[in-house]
Order: sequence, then C-alpha cells, then structure tokens
Amino acid sequence: MVELAGGCGCGRIRYRMMERPLFTHCCHCSWCQRETGSAFVLNALIETDLLRLDGEAEEVLTPSASGKGQRIFRCPDCRVAIYSHYAGAGPRFAFLRVGTLDDPASCPPDVHIFTSTKLPWLQLSDDVPVMREYYDREALGPVASLARRKAALARK
Repeated sequence: MVELAGGCGCGRIRYRMMERPLFTHCCHCSWCQRETGSAFVLNALIETDLLRLDGEAEEVLTPSASGKGQRIFRCPDCRVAIYSHYAGAGPRFAFLRVGTLDDPASCPPDVHIFTSTKLPWLQLSDDVPVMREYYDREALGPVASLARRKAALARK
C-alpha cells in the first residue's frame, strides 16, 4: 500500500491517500486559472473512499464551465482548497490538489487538459500528453486505474 500525505496551510486538516492516484490532470482551463489564481490546477484523481481526512473540510459550491458547479472542500481556517468533487465524476471521486501534498513532486501530471486556453507563455514538455480539451480516458488511462474506476462506479 502506498500512502501519500498532505494538508492545508495552517495544519488544521491533514489527509492520506491510501493508494496512488488513478490519474493526475494538469488543467489549463480559464475557470481553473481564475479559481486558483494561477496558470493551471494540478489535480490527483482518487476514489473518495481511499482519501482519509483528519479534520473537517468545509464544502463550498462554486460555478464551473459545465454550469453544474463543483464542490470544493477547503480548510475552514486558512481556506486552502484540499480537493473537489466535479459534477461529471460525482462524489465517488476526489480531485485532490497536488500542491497540498507534503511531496507534490510525487504526483507529476499524466496529461495536460484544456490547453486551448493555456496561457501562451507557459511551455509544456513533450513527455506528457497535451490535449486541447478533455481526453479519452480509455486511450490514456492505465489499465489498473481504469479497473479501479470501474469498481468505484459499481460500489453503492
């Protein structure tokens, strides 16, 4: 079992991922840029039941490009975003903010998405797939991750 740990800025919330993420997205959409105040967001996708939180995060509903919103879970004190639930993936999957890991380098991006709105001064390397919009999960997703995703969707 792999355990990756992290937390918010003030230390009120700590967490552990009980497995490696399914996939790590580097999203360059303008919504993520606005929300993070940065050029992109780096999210490690993991089954929510494999994320152990010590401390209670506050759920904040925020708008999204889909119009369905996303639920961001933040520290109620320092307001750091720990993870999100997006409408498309639902509550079974958490999109954990890689920057909150104790070792963010342990989760490099597996794909760059929505690069049609990537900031023009940001140069991407050739060793990670780059998609103008979203990606084909079946084509890029590792077999083990696809199996875990299927199993999570089958759980009630």
